[in-house]
Amino acid sequence: MKKYILPVVTAFLVVSCNKIEEKIDQTVQKTTETVQQKAQQAVEETVKKTVNESINSLTNSEDVKLNTVFPGAGASIVSEEKGKKIKIPGRSEGYIFKYKADIAVLLPFLEGQPTSDENKSDKTARKIDGQNIIDKISFLSKFLPDNTFDASILEDIKSDKNIQYYKLKRFPNSSTIIYNPKNQTIIQYVEVNK
Repeated sequence: MKKYILPVVTAFLVVSCNKIEEKIDQTVQKTTETVQQKAQQAVEETVKKTVNESINSLTNSEDVKLNTVFPGAGASIVSEEKGKKIKIPGRSEGYIFKYKADIAVLLPFLEGQPTSDENKSDKTARKIDGQNIIDKISFLSKFLPDNTFDASILEDIKSDKNIQYYKLKRFPNSSTIIYNPKNQTIIQYVEVNK
C-alpha cells in the first residue's frame, strides 16, 4: 500500500502545483494586460491633453463681443452671442462669432461699417458657394482642441442646402458669413488685415 500512496501523493502534488502555476500565470497575464491597457490610455490622454494645450497656447483664443470689432453691434442686432479672438502664428488676427440675427438687418449694418481704404473694400456683401468654406472648416476642425469647435455645426452645413454663405470685405476687416435661415443662426469669421 505504501508503494501506491507515495506515487499517488506525488501525482496529486504535481497536478496541484500545475493547477496553481496555471492559475498564477493566468492572473499575471490578466494583470499585465490590464496594466498595459491603463498605461496606454494614460499615454493617449496625456498626449491629447498636451496637444490641446499646445494648440490653445498657439492660438491664444480669448472671449470677445461682436461690438469689439463692429462698434454699434448691440442687443438690437444680435442675440445669443458668443465670440472668440484667435491669433494663429503667421496669420492675421481673427475673430469667430456665433449669434442669432436677421440677415436683412445684419448685412446692411456690416456694409455700412467704416473702412480705412474704400478702394480695397466691397460696397455690398456677395453671396458665394459654400463648398470651399465647408472644406476649410472640415480640415481645420481636425486640429482644434476639444470643446473649441462644435462638430454638429459642420454636419448641419454639409447636409442643409438652405444654408447661405456671404463674403464682405470692409478693409481692414474681411468677413465670411454662414447663415442658417431656419433658426437665424450666423457664424461669422472676421480676419483683420493689417
